Amino acid sequence: MLLWRLAVAALASLPFWYAIAGAAGAVDLGVDPGKELTLLLGQVALAGLLVTLAMTPLRQLTAWAGWLRVRRQLGLWAFFYATLHGLAFLAFLLGWQWADLWREIAERPYVLVGSLAWLGLLPLALTSYKAAMRKLGKRWKTLHQLIYLITALALLHMLWVVRADMTQWLLYALPAALLLAWRVPAVSAWIEAWRGPMKKLAKNS
Repeated sequence: MLLWRLAVAALASLPFWYAIAGAAGAVDLGVDPGKELTLLLGQVALAGLLVTLAMTPLRQLTAWAGWLRVRRQLGLWAFFYATLHGLAFLAFLLGWQWADLWREIAERPYVLVGSLAWLGLLPLALTSYKAAMRKLGKRWKTLHQLIYLITALALLHMLWVVRADMTQWLLYALPAALLLAWRVPAVSAWIEAWRGPMKKLAKNS
């Protein structure tokens, strides 16, 4: 299991090293590297949320518990990249001008939506360790169901940012819709009913 966690960490860290290379000028990020880097980190954060959401369906489809054992790890990586996305926005697009941040929030609603998504991720990251799970009990699961709302906010944030390129947005929105629909009780019941005959067929083949 340790090797599995290390492999996940190694793969999840690749965008970070790419971003470092881009910030250092070792990778060509186009005419506006700061903007491109900010967009890249935001997309990686959203992809991390979707991969985190995919762990439960993968567990149900494969009956392998290893997916769930790295779910919190993946969630923390998503928070890490969301934080870098926000810092890149402040550094490259605002130049650390905090007074301009409030104007941006007032004039561009996607900044407010993105900020709300990050604020939603913050308590999830702070309570991702086992001691918090024990202390919160049943409330921990309720709290971490915020990820569904956070994912919706992140998608809305991205839609506002890349509204001229709906194809790019749909690459994230369609898998997100599938993963969120998976949580609907009627859909879950249908999937379980479908998996029963499929498992019997696999055993007999």
